[in-house]
Amino acid sequence: MSTNRVGDVLLLAVAVVWGSSYLTAKTLVVAGGVLVVLALRFLVSAAAMLPFLARHRPGRREVGVGLLLGVTQASVLALETYGVALTSATNAGVLISLTILLTPMLEGLVTCRWLPRSFFVAAAAATFGVVLLVAGPGFRTPSAGDALILAAAVVRAAHVTLSAHLTRGRPYDTAVLTTLQTVVGAVVFTAAAGPALLPAAATFHPAEWLGVVYLALGCSVFAFVVQLWAIRRTSASRASLLLGTEPVWAVLFGVLLAGDHLTPVGVTGIVLMLAGTYAGQRAEGRARLSLEEAAPREKTPLEPALPMV
Repeated sequence: MSTNRVGDVLLLAVAVVWGSSYLTAKTLVVAGGVLVVLALRFLVSAAAMLPFLARHRPGRREVGVGLLLGVTQASVLALETYGVALTSATNAGVLISLTILLTPMLEGLVTCRWLPRSFFVAAAAATFGVVLLVAGPGFRTPSAGDALILAAAVVRAAHVTLSAHLTRGRPYDTAVLTTLQTVVGAVVFTAAAGPALLPAAATFHPAEWLGVVYLALGCSVFAFVVQLWAIRRTSASRASLLLGTEPVWAVLFGVLLAGDHLTPVGVTGIVLMLAGTYAGQRAEGRARLSLEEAAPREKTPLEPALPMV
């Protein structure tokens, strides 16, 4: 299986994991509060990843990139979390899906190379699929929460684009960069939770701690490592399109585990979302192949033949 295919499958796995996290996160937030849950999630993630820093001592630039990506990653989670609390699920789902369109725009500005029109048509179709999927309860009047979610979409697009631009072709260790990101999140959210962290954590039952571990190891460690590994070997636009299927998996898990109902309009949205994602993948793949064929070059020492962890 080619690296592109492996990356696609792994990015879809990340989208599935993130989609499955909504029910777990909702339960934990009720028990301990948003900042407490985020702090515990990143503290466990950082503890699991810290051994990688002992294995590989990062250079100054590598540390700088890891810390910057940690700040953008933490910003996305904070903006999303507070935005969802202040707006409807419909508004939030539609606004965050704009990342699918914002990322290729930012990547085009950074690289000065634009994907073909067919990619943007496919991305727009996928975004409209999200609109159909989450629009059951209807849209609410724009609010401060909508502004936060829109900001989260912009920062997420910037995070994915920066991840590609700052790491591709450089001898950085993916696991170390991810470790630095989790450390930043642990510091930021622990400080934000403050004195409420320990008393709230002490009230958690074993099932709730299992949920924290799942969010930490599945939705942070696994997801962040895979996301960065794949982005370094594909394009930010392709990664964003695949990760944008997250609402589909969230809805499906809600139907399977929480007894939610899926309407015909929602089914249409899922089909459109998946069809747009598939078409966008093919358009991006053809464009990248044409670029590689037009400008062949030898691999430099900074581009290892074997993928780093």
